[in-house]
Amino acid sequence: MTENNNLEPGTEKEKAHYSDFELNEFKELILEKLEDSRKDLNYLQDQIKQLTENPNTKGMGGEDGTGAMEKETLNQMASRKLQYIKHLENALIRIKNRTYGICRVTGKLIPKERLRAVPHATLSIEAKNKQHFTPTVPNG
Repeated sequence: MTENNNLEPGTEKEKAHYSDFELNEFKELILEKLEDSRKDLNYLQDQIKQLTENPNTKGMGGEDGTGAMEKETLNQMASRKLQYIKHLENALIRIKNRTYGICRVTGKLIPKERLRAVPHATLSIEAKNKQHFTPTVPNG
């Protein structure tokens, strides 16, 4: 039998939200990830700028289109990183509103382990699995 981390201490009642102490722990984790992600984004943007300003840079130019592909790849990476930063910033807003860690489908607390792995998560694994489940319809 697994221990339920979402129970109030000394009760069988499920917690409605994480404590201020727990929210602060998550906030610190998210702030670290935000700092790292912003550094990564700045690096990617610098690489894109270099490739744009200096088309003769190693890997750029050439008639095989590798420079354009490299620039496109960097743009896609930067776009994904920017989206991740926005998700983390939204998680900070949820912490401030004390709604962080509450599944938007089930209304239950998302386990701490999931939030440590995916700090911007808004769905529990249960809700995520239901979202991706598509029933098969037999032919004829």
